[in-house]
Amino acid sequence: MIDAPESVERQLAQARDRFALQDYYGAIHLCARVLDGGCAFPDVHHLMGVSYALLGQQERALAAFDAALALNPRYLEATVHRALALAALGRADEVTPALRRAAEITPPPVAGFPAAVAAQLANRHAELGQAYAEAGARDRAIAEYRRALELGPGFHDLRYRLGRLLLESGQVLEARDVLGAVVAAHPHFVDAQATLGLSCYLSGDAAEAQRVWRDCLARRPANARIEAYLAMVERAGA
Repeated sequence: MIDAPESVERQLAQARDRFALQDYYGAIHLCARVLDGGCAFPDVHHLMGVSYALLGQQERALAAFDAALALNPRYLEATVHRALALAALGRADEVTPALRRAAEITPPPVAGFPAAVAAQLANRHAELGQAYAEAGARDRAIAEYRRALELGPGFHDLRYRLGRLLLESGQVLEARDVLGAVVAAHPHFVDAQATLGLSCYLSGDAAEAQRVWRDCLARRPANARIEAYLAMVERAGA
């Protein structure tokens, strides 16, 4: 297995579990850890915003919804929840334009399904993929994540999971392509960048691995994992 202090997917799953149990402070804490790790996905900001809203902290909720919409301006749920937060804050003059914007957002179908249905199905495939991965059935897990991404092509958290599984199964060139796409979309996602460097190294491109890891270390100084990877390359080249 690839080393990681705590996988992003596990933290996200824990955050959703905390939310389902109405532990909104716990969900916020876990979302903050994911964001601090460089994984700034719209869904993470949205989950944090809904948690803040349910705790009555509407200003913080609004900031979280704004962050989600900055990353994905067509995020329907974040647009609606933003309007609700504005209403709760008494900013009535801003509610109608916000709701009008929500009404204008009509996500195109994905793989023949309405966007909301496709997203739900993508998450179900991802859950099955995670179950297969935990059971050691990597090939089946990879197949499920591929199906998930057909239905949710913008779900880069799932793409990251796929990249890790590909790397763990020895498919380093494909893992490099997949992880490269994640880093291109989320350049501050440190875990993805670190794993991309590892895929470069394992595919025989030590120079590119060093470049990726040095860039990663510049973003997150004193990262023990990245420092260990760079030391490994330097020893190998000595």
